[in-house]
Amino acid sequence: MAKKKKKAAGKKKAAKEVEVLLVASKVREAIRGRGFRMSGEAITGLNMWVHWLVQSACNRCEANGRQTVKDHDFYAG
Repeated sequence: MAKKKKKAAGKKKAAKEVEVLLVASKVREAIRGRGFRMSGEAITGLNMWVHWLVQSACNRCEANGRQTVKDHDFYAG
């Protein structure tokens, strides 16, 4: 008889999981250092923004005919 795997309670699996590019403890420390608290969703939101920044920088790099992403690709408009 095969055993059934139990799903973790309280954890919803996102339709499309995105790799976390941040160190949550460092972000939390920076926020707490300013006297604020951090919600559980804050890392997810910040992580999505970082993914958008990386994609935008790669697009700019490609549009300029380069294969190397440079610092100005992240903030150039």
